[in-house]
Amino acid sequence: MTAPSQYASVRYLVDDVQAAVDFYTTHLGFTVHTSAAPAFADVVRGPLRLLLSGPTSSGARATPADAATAGRNRVHLVVDDLDAEVDRLRGGGLTFRSEVVTGPGGRQILLADPAGNLIELFQPADSTPTAPVTP
Repeated sequence: MTAPSQYASVRYLVDDVQAAVDFYTTHLGFTVHTSAAPAFADVVRGPLRLLLSGPTSSGARATPADAATAGRNRVHLVVDDLDAEVDRLRGGGLTFRSEVVTGPGGRQILLADPAGNLIELFQPADSTPTAPVTP
């Protein structure tokens, strides 16, 4: 397990902390690190700690209203087999915010969490498909 001081943390503002926890743990292989729902929870996957801040959390209250909307920033998750991940997540009822895009570095697709925060699933160009993410 990664030591807390070695996590790279990202804060996402969410409308419903429990819905966000369920989304990340059910579909993307995160585990619950701390939960103080409905205000806050954090989930981890490898060295990534995702801070899920509800409307009453200090993180959400410290954010100016004009900066509190989802933007083009996103969490970037590397997968071994993008097509298998897309099939698995669609089978779980998720919809995507983009089609698969191919570029010089690999292939990617975007989906959103329940609050509209973006997640990019990325398969590097030199990756050989293996097993999907195990939630």
